[in-house]
Amino acid sequence: MFRIEVLLLVAILSALARSAAAFEERSSWCTSQIESVVSIADKMSPISVQEATFAAGCFWSVELAFQRVEGVTKTTVGFTQGHTENPTYEAVCAGRSGHVEAVLVEYNPAEVTYEQLLDVFWKKHDPTQLNRQGNDVGTQYRSGIYYHTPEQEAAAKASLQEWEAKLGTKIQTEVLPAKTFYPAEEYHQQYLEKGGRNGRQQSARKGCNDPIRCYG
Repeated sequence: MFRIEVLLLVAILSALARSAAAFEERSSWCTSQIESVVSIADKMSPISVQEATFAAGCFWSVELAFQRVEGVTKTTVGFTQGHTENPTYEAVCAGRSGHVEAVLVEYNPAEVTYEQLLDVFWKKHDPTQLNRQGNDVGTQYRSGIYYHTPEQEAAAKASLQEWEAKLGTKIQTEVLPAKTFYPAEEYHQQYLEKGGRNGRQQSARKGCNDPIRCYG
């Protein structure tokens, strides 16, 4: 009888050992799968989008220039740097609110750098003109870079010095901290892409180099 009990005990212990080994193997597999899922989730996590604000004359054409940039995820035209709340387009154009027409750019820094956006800004307009761009005259058309971080401030000021040396004349662009940005009326958003004044749509395709018609 004692021999039978011993054999039974050995069988039970052996079965437990096999179960433990199988459990350990399953646990290891589960851990591996979890790590794989976490790794995939990390890769799929949305990149932190950053903001930049620029003013370079009439915001319609400025917006289209930035819409075409790879890495720019969204653009909004509006008003900033003024002294009234919720200004209308008419009030800004009349010069009563102190605001500037500007474009709020949201971008993926993994695809486009702030310095590259600055390059687009400088090439889009004539920064040596004070309170005007071509035939558009008024303080609402002034040139400005409105930084959101200390890093943007440093980059903007360094870039201004570089372009001033390149152009060989004084640049009128103001470099100031970003303030409250008020989106313009909906019909102004993506205005030239929609057709502008003349109903002639202009491409906002990434990388497009077509000349931009300021009013459509």
